[in-house]
Amino acid sequence: MPRVGWVKPRSDQRLSDHVALGVLTRTFPPSLVDAAVQAAGKGEQRHRLLPARLVVYYVLALALFSDSAYEEVMRNLVEGLAYQSGWKSHWEVPTKGAISQARARLGAGPLEECFKRACVPLASEMTPGAFYRTWRLMAIDGTNLDVPDTAVNDSEFGRATPARGEGSAFPQVRLVGLGECGTHALCGVGIGPYKTGENTLALELVRSLAPGMLVLGDRGFGGSYVLFGAMAATGADLLWRVKSSAVLPVLERFSDGSYRSELVIKDDKGRKQQVLGVRVVVYEIDDPGRNSTEETTYRLVTTILDPKRAPASELAALYPERWEFETLLDELKTHERGPKVVLRSKSPDGVRQEIYGYLCTHYAIRALMNEVVGQDGLDPDRVSFTRSLRAARRSVRAGIGTSAHAISEALCAAVAEIGRELLPERALRAAARVVKRKMSKFGVKRTAHRNWPQPTKPAREAVRVLAAP
Repeated sequence: MPRVGWVKPRSDQRLSDHVALGVLTRTFPPSLVDAAVQAAGKGEQRHRLLPARLVVYYVLALALFSDSAYEEVMRNLVEGLAYQSGWKSHWEVPTKGAISQARARLGAGPLEECFKRACVPLASEMTPGAFYRTWRLMAIDGTNLDVPDTAVNDSEFGRATPARGEGSAFPQVRLVGLGECGTHALCGVGIGPYKTGENTLALELVRSLAPGMLVLGDRGFGGSYVLFGAMAATGADLLWRVKSSAVLPVLERFSDGSYRSELVIKDDKGRKQQVLGVRVVVYEIDDPGRNSTEETTYRLVTTILDPKRAPASELAALYPERWEFETLLDELKTHERGPKVVLRSKSPDGVRQEIYGYLCTHYAIRALMNEVVGQDGLDPDRVSFTRSLRAARRSVRAGIGTSAHAISEALCAAVAEIGRELLPERALRAAARVVKRKMSKFGVKRTAHRNWPQPTKPAREAVRVLAAP
């Protein structure tokens, strides 16, 4: 339906040339998408109903409209574009099968290229919580995602194996990411099978590190000195918690309470040819409001060896910023994707493509939120992710297209809308690590249940009435 004020151009054009992602197109413009498609070797020799650029935007839209069917997501992308673009020929929404085939032709490469090219740290020096002194605060952590229960996904990714069962109901993908603490922008990722450990996948994050970063990590990563050494070699500084069993000899004590020590690569403990110099901070939590049963003593290791550059008390107070990554995962897995939602893709390549689609869309929403923060010194924590997500969805349905002027106007309107109602300042809070529903009355799905016997007769033929006793 044409809108008031629209003038239909004389020249006929392809609708796919105008499909975009609303205000999120600012982060992933057509030029970047086309370059990513070419870099991934997916450039096309002929025009298709579903060309590569359109399919890239479609995969991003799948993440944005995670609760919509395949055809409905396509309708959201093309709504309002036909008349505006001068498209004259009748165009039917492709079938689910055609869309699936187009996704399979595209593969995961272009989406991965989009992520690598566009997803970089967002914060400026004026962004509250984004920097400590001269360091940009970053954090690493991991999570798992459920994928469809198909034979190829099961073979490629594997399943979690609890002690009392044969495995989880769904195959799982393991994901390890590098996120900016101040803005929750995910800037690096490693994706692999469930059986691949987080420390192994985290080695893929090394290429995303740079001097000037201070990377926070929990004790799950602190046990891998190989990973610690690889990340330290990039020039980035590290602040990681280590396990209580870690051996950290006291080589020199400092006036701030920290001490100089060393880490030895596990395979080299005898010869000690690969020794990493570190500084150790040991501290405890003294807060009458905390649960007395919780652990209150922590040990941190850092590559910042000079106490004057980063005193022990400041580093200890800085470590809780690592939990910003948990909020990032909540945005990605609960609000954007939906709680406990299994991914759509039934093949491993489709799974990776879909995951990169989610990551790129999350980053684009965070970039939109960063526009709200601007240079006014507003804390990004006060900008609502769900409000920004809804604004982004509406902008896609509005049929903005690829016009720079239209995107700029829509961006200004979205920023004004999102900034109109801010969240209250974040309060101090804590919660027990428990769940309300631990068990179900139903049994756990096992391997034998995946190919359950199926009926061969309709009910009217299978029913056998028994005589009364």
